[in-house]
Amino acid sequence: MVPLGEVVAHLYVVGAEARGEHGEPHTPEETDPANLQGITYCFALSHHEGENHVIERPAMYEFWRSYTPEFWPGPLLGFLAPDPRTLEPVERTFVPNPDTDPLDVSADQSADAGDKELWGFRRILARGLHDPGAFDSDITLVNWPLNDYWLRPALEIDGHVDAAGVERAHYEAKRLSLSLLYWLQTEAPRTDGGTGFPGLRLRHDVTGSRDGLAKAAYVRESRRIRAITTVTEHDVSVDVLGVAGRVSRHDSVGIGSYRIDLHPSTAGDGYIDVASVPFEIPLGALLPIRVTNLLPAAKNVGTTHLTNGCFRLHPVEWNIGEVAGMLAGFALRRGVTPHAVRADEKLFDEFAAQLDQAGVERRWPEVQGY
Repeated sequence: MVPLGEVVAHLYVVGAEARGEHGEPHTPEETDPANLQGITYCFALSHHEGENHVIERPAMYEFWRSYTPEFWPGPLLGFLAPDPRTLEPVERTFVPNPDTDPLDVSADQSADAGDKELWGFRRILARGLHDPGAFDSDITLVNWPLNDYWLRPALEIDGHVDAAGVERAHYEAKRLSLSLLYWLQTEAPRTDGGTGFPGLRLRHDVTGSRDGLAKAAYVRESRRIRAITTVTEHDVSVDVLGVAGRVSRHDSVGIGSYRIDLHPSTAGDGYIDVASVPFEIPLGALLPIRVTNLLPAAKNVGTTHLTNGCFRLHPVEWNIGEVAGMLAGFALRRGVTPHAVRADEKLFDEFAAQLDQAGVERRWPEVQGY
């Protein structure tokens, strides 16, 4: 009998592969299953000038208030943070409910300013887009560099992390987010020279949770199947392919376009941010090597630690989930395995036609001169 742990280990990969496995330029030299991108417990905020919504001082606040990562230009709870692409220190700003027009892309608080202006960066309700008086505040979602958690892996890994370690990771990640809120309410520097924004209100009604945080952590990196096709940096990186490079997939079932964007990790890595080219999603990345009755439906497809950084983008995940559902239905109706759909040209053409009819984009358009 083969131990269950060994069987399961052959089904998926966790963490970072060694550079020698796929020859990816930006991977570490050694394999590290516990090298995972940080998780984030998001929360929603509104701001009500003159009111006091300060929460109880969170456990671990002193720790998080003083925590300064080696690759950070200052304390994590602060408005100075590295630019993910250049790693140069960038001063973030925080202006609740700015008077700027939310549709004016030239405004300092616009999406064009990126994550430098934190309030507008992930604003989910802009009161200026509604009738005057309909809302007394914007609502912004706090998913910032300041509340990324990476002290320990939040995933059980045989021989590296157990259930108690995962539970501790989620506890500490929640305390980080609550500490960030408390710091914003009591100590964050304001543009008028004062400190703290006591009018910041934690929106339990938006998250639907007792503690006001998201009901689940935002997990950037999961287990990844050992797939028929493993997407590597050689398939998507501008550094490898050049700006106009493309890898065409005969079994393409979708498309994506996002930089290889890895957040700081549990191994102590800072940001890894590499330009990528528009890519196609191969059906082979959804097919496990060992089993024929399992389909991944999110960021758990056949990528590497590195290429997860561009496949984890939400539209790519949604594309994968949609295709996985359609593939399962197609295979059941035909009485075949998902693997057979890829292996048989006629079956794949039938399946691809159904994807096309459903509006699933499988190819990037050809643009002259690019």
